[in-house]
Parts: sequence; structure tokens; C-alpha cells
Amino acid sequence: MQSEIHAQTEPMYSQYMFNMLNVNPAYAGSRGTTTASALFRKQWIDMPGAPQTTVISIDGATREGRIGWGLQLLDDKLGVERTTGLMASYAFRIPVSDKGVLSLGLRGGLLNYRANFTEVNTFSPNDPTFNQNVNGLLPAAGAGIHYTTDRFYLGLSIPSLLETKLNAQKQADVQSGKLKNLHFFYTMGMVMDLSDQVKLKPSMLVKKVNGAPVQFDLNANVWLMDKLAFGASYRTKDAIVGLVEWQINEQLRFGYSYDHTISNLKSFTQATHEMMLRFEIGSSRSSFVSPRYF
Repeated sequence: MQSEIHAQTEPMYSQYMFNMLNVNPAYAGSRGTTTASALFRKQWIDMPGAPQTTVISIDGATREGRIGWGLQLLDDKLGVERTTGLMASYAFRIPVSDKGVLSLGLRGGLLNYRANFTEVNTFSPNDPTFNQNVNGLLPAAGAGIHYTTDRFYLGLSIPSLLETKLNAQKQADVQSGKLKNLHFFYTMGMVMDLSDQVKLKPSMLVKKVNGAPVQFDLNANVWLMDKLAFGASYRTKDAIVGLVEWQINEQLRFGYSYDHTISNLKSFTQATHEMMLRFEIGSSRSSFVSPRYF
């Protein structure tokens, strides 16, 4: 068996703007009400072993709005690897103006990493790297900062502060992440009125890690009568994305996105589907600290 196995990757989300708790713990509680969300992403349809991600989350804030909290249940599959985990987020929210709030967030949790290497077909049947499966528990931690008003947001997050590995004895080797290996996520978005019934919501997600090209996810959604939104995204060297959102009622929203692959994988697959559902618990629209665009 190989001496060490890296056991963490960062899931991809096309609808990151739908629930930014998935990319930044400082977002916890920013909507001013208790919010339950579910996301399912099936990447690269028809490709064996393609990524598949499911996230169920709930977040909220104290009555004063100064403390945000969140819980996330994650299940991420990639080939013979599967990671399941529970993450808790904490955000300290600081009012900096009549409409602006600065949030500092941390998250931590435990991940169960499994790799069924015995299912891999190899050229050498006796390859020791693939003669046993791996199953172990790993800690996880992340941090972020998020600033929001009723019309604008800006954020920076590091989703994984720890470098975690499993050794041959299935024991966790945990180290603080070296700066050169950390993933940095930058987010920004705003809402602009085009008319009384039409709003434009541009947003951006930038991913940066040493040794890889910076990836830009550029998005624009058009909201019609605050009920229905259509949008498109461009993810550099990866995909063109179409999005739709439907505000079913004051508490329930549905979102769907379709990724059309433009990378070198387009010869093998072109489709990725992602669905999200969000439910605001026990609050009306008028009580939100932030409008439902964010």
C-alpha cells in the first residue's frame, strides 16, 4: 500500500451564489432567518466515476443578529473515492454601517474518507497500491470573511486550512496547510435595478491555488418581478453554464443549472446537472436582514 493518500478535494458548485455557506463559513446567518438548503450535483453525465456531490445545510442567526451558525452534511464521490462529513460553522457579525455587516467565520468538522481501491482494474493484478481499501476519519477546518449590504457583497475564504492524509495504517496525518498549498476563494456580487420589475444580479467567484491557473466563474442573473431568474455563467477553460431560479413563495426557492463542458473532456461528456432547494423557516420576507438575492 502506498505510504500516504491525500484525502481532500474541493467540491465544485455552479450555483455558489444560491447558498454561499458552501464556499464561505462567514456567510452563516447572513439572511437573518433560519434557512435549510439542499444541493445535488451530478457532473459529467455518462462518464464512469465522475464527481457527484450532495450537500444538506441549515444556518441561522441569534435574535440580535451578531452570531451566525451553520451545519452542513456533505457527501462527495469521485471514482472509487467517497468523502462524507459533518461541518459546523460559526460567524461573528459586526455592523459597520446602517446597511453593511462584516462577518468573520470559522468552520470545523469531521470527514469520513473511503477509497475502494480493490475495485480498480489494473495492468498488474498484484499491485500493492490497490490490494486493500481505505477507510478513515479526518478533521477539517476552514475560515472566511464576508461583507454584505442590501445590494452588494464581497468575500474571501479558505475552505481547507488543514492538510490531511491517511497513511498505510489508516491513521490521520494532520498538518496546518502550507500557504503555498491553500485554496483561496474570492466572491463578489451586487443587485442593480434595470426597471421596477427587472433586476440584474452579476456575481463572480475566483479560485486561486499555487501551481494552477486562476479560475474565474463569471455570472449574471436577470430577475423578473422578484419571482423568476434566468442567468448564465462562464467558468474559464471549463464550462458555460445556464441557470434558472424560481421563487415559489416567500419561503421556498428552487434553482437549476446546466453545465456545458468546453474543456478537453468535451469529447467524452458535455453535461453537468445541479439542483438546489432552499426553505426559509419561520420568517416572512420583510424580516430578512439581507434581501433574498443573496
